[in-house]
Amino acid sequence: MRILLTGGAGFIGRHVWTELLRRGHQVRVLDSLRADVHRDGRPALPAGELIVGDVRDARTVDRALVGVDAVCHLAAKVGLGVDVQDLPDYASSNDHGTAVLLAGLARAGVARLTLASSMVVYGEGLGRCPAHGDVRPGPRLAAALRAGAFEAPCPDCGQPLAPALVTESAPLDPRNGYAASKLAQEHLAAVWARSAGGSVAALRYHNVYGPGLPRDTPYAGVAAIFLSALRRGEPPRVFEDGGQRRDFVHVADVAAATVRAVERHADGVRAFNIGSGVPRTVGDLATALAEAVGGPAPVVTGDFRLGDVRHITADSTRLARELGVRAEEDFAAGMAEVAEFCSS
Repeated sequence: MRILLTGGAGFIGRHVWTELLRRGHQVRVLDSLRADVHRDGRPALPAGELIVGDVRDARTVDRALVGVDAVCHLAAKVGLGVDVQDLPDYASSNDHGTAVLLAGLARAGVARLTLASSMVVYGEGLGRCPAHGDVRPGPRLAAALRAGAFEAPCPDCGQPLAPALVTESAPLDPRNGYAASKLAQEHLAAVWARSAGGSVAALRYHNVYGPGLPRDTPYAGVAAIFLSALRRGEPPRVFEDGGQRRDFVHVADVAAATVRAVERHADGVRAFNIGSGVPRTVGDLATALAEAVGGPAPVVTGDFRLGDVRHITADSTRLARELGVRAEEDFAAGMAEVAEFCSS
């Protein structure tokens, strides 16, 4: 197929671009090469056609869409989105940009869209209460956290919740500007699909890592903090009790899942969790990085940040069942890759 890939010069985008070429597709990339993403200048890019331009510019979008069969939309402002002053940029870059692209799809008669969304649309995800089953966790209060009670409470009875895997049908509860913008992208894409008869695969990426992981952007997150300490010869300092659960998924698995969605999903609007399917803790991450560099073992501090999510882990059954994709990369080997890349 002839694919338009937006954001193809980014961390995940370069891996998707390479995988599309490997599978024999013709790739055209639209990327603004924005300075806050590419702080070290233009990255080394795979072979193929690159249009340097902004997805918010309708004329650029129209030019990029000529002759394509499907679009894979990764272009976005990423981050934690915790500062209210960032809201205009998230809304403009992510939501207005997606709206301009969708209008262009309708003009060009392109009916297939794969959209990069995020697990952040789930907020706190789900917890499991012995009495009330799967529920949306209640807020974690400062007094409880200071006392070392780190598990979120059941909103009905107040008892600590056990973690539960989040399926695509879980309640959506974005907690910051970035999360809200990703959910808005999904809603806009669904409106386009209904109006234009198009198909949308909304890929809710979980915690992506691997070679090319940016050192100083939110993709790196806590891994970059741990590695910075290890390079100084200091142990990684792990907040809370280290038991916060995440789904760390290798970028090669993410790229493979994304390309499979581009190739196979051609009917209706469907969300897919893109995770490894193996929940791991932040403590596991710190230990794996320390072992990869031969550094000191992590120290669990008991410190906390009010508003942090305790657990958010994916059920990726739908991805395997409907698209035939399962994560294959080894976690320890992947952490070694990250450590080597970020130390170079």
